[in-house]
Amino acid sequence: MKATRSAATFTLLLLLLAGCGSPAAEPERTPPPAGTDSTPPPATGAPADPTDAAWVQLMTPMNESAVALLSLAADRSADAGVRRWAAGLRTSQDGELARMRPLLARMGLPDTNVHEGHHMPGMVTEDDLERARTLKGAAFDRFLVERIRGHLRQTAQVSRSETGAGTRQDAKRLAASLVSARTSEIARLPALSEGSG
Repeated sequence: MKATRSAATFTLLLLLLAGCGSPAAEPERTPPPAGTDSTPPPATGAPADPTDAAWVQLMTPMNESAVALLSLAADRSADAGVRRWAAGLRTSQDGELARMRPLLARMGLPDTNVHEGHHMPGMVTEDDLERARTLKGAAFDRFLVERIRGHLRQTAQVSRSETGAGTRQDAKRLAASLVSARTSEIARLPALSEGSG
C-alpha cells in the first residue's frame, strides 16, 4: 500500500514538474489593495499534504483557462452543436471550480494561480486564447476541440493520480468525480471534431 501511494505521488509530482518550466521572467505581482489581507484563510479539517495541494492548485487554473476558451465559442463557432457542447462543458467546469475554491480555502491555500507563466501540459495558455480570438467558424471549432481534448486528457490523468496518492477524502472525492466527468466528455470529442470540418 505504501509503495503504491509513493508511486502515485511520484507520478503526480512528475506530471506537474514536467510541464512546469520556469518562465523567462517572474511575473510582476500586483500588491493587494490597501486595507486588504492577502493571508490565506485558516485551514479547516485535515491539513493539505503536498499531493493534495499540488493537485488542487493545478486543477483550478486549468479549469479557469478552459472556461475562458469555451466562453469564446458563443461568438466564434459556426456549428450550433459545438456551441451547445461548449456551453454545457463551460457550465460543468464552472461547477467544478465552485467545489475547488472552497477546497483551497479548507486547506489554507490562496486562491491564486501558482502556475502563472508556466507552460503546463493540457493548460490553455494566454497564447492559445489570443490565437482563438483570431479564428472563426470551422477553424475555431477545430482549434477549440483540439485544445479542450488536451485539457480533458491531462486533467483526467492528474486527477487519477490524486485519487491514488492524495490523503484528504474531500480532495480524492472531487478528483474521482473529475475523472468520471472527463471520461464522458472525451468520449464525445471525436464526433465534435469530425463535425467541425
